[in-house]
Amino acid sequence: MMLTIKNLADSYPKTGELVWIGLRPGKKMPLQPVEEVMADIACGLIGDHYSGKKGNRQVTLFQWEHLAVLSALLDKPVVPEQLRRNLVIKGLNLLTLKQQKIKIGNTVLLVTGACHPCSRMETALGEGAYNAMRGHGGMTAQVLTGGLLKKGDPVSVETET
Repeated sequence: MMLTIKNLADSYPKTGELVWIGLRPGKKMPLQPVEEVMADIACGLIGDHYSGKKGNRQVTLFQWEHLAVLSALLDKPVVPEQLRRNLVIKGLNLLTLKQQKIKIGNTVLLVTGACHPCSRMETALGEGAYNAMRGHGGMTAQVLTGGLLKKGDPVSVETET
């Protein structure tokens, strides 16, 4: 096979894993860790304050490996509950997945774009957190195929064949 940029962009060394799930029951409320959640095409994640809203930001994703980056930049431990993101995924470079479909268990999401940090990061993580999170804020996604998401589910990229 000839190595083209398209071939390289569609090649991932391994599948990822869903390692953390969090829901916010209301606006500005803290994230509540859960073991599983239902993803719905019309509603997003059932039980999250964004539930019921259509569009590109039904679900927010964060890359597990970026927790270490943020901890180093802020010189203190950072945990998923502080980041205001729904799903933490390990083992895949989320930044490469814009406009790609990913399968988590039996659920399919379309990764729609970057999830930029907001001013609340300064409150949650301290001075400089907004700039520390730039480029490490995660991604947004839309539910294409609903289903139950569970901690430990494999995460794979649905490449076109």
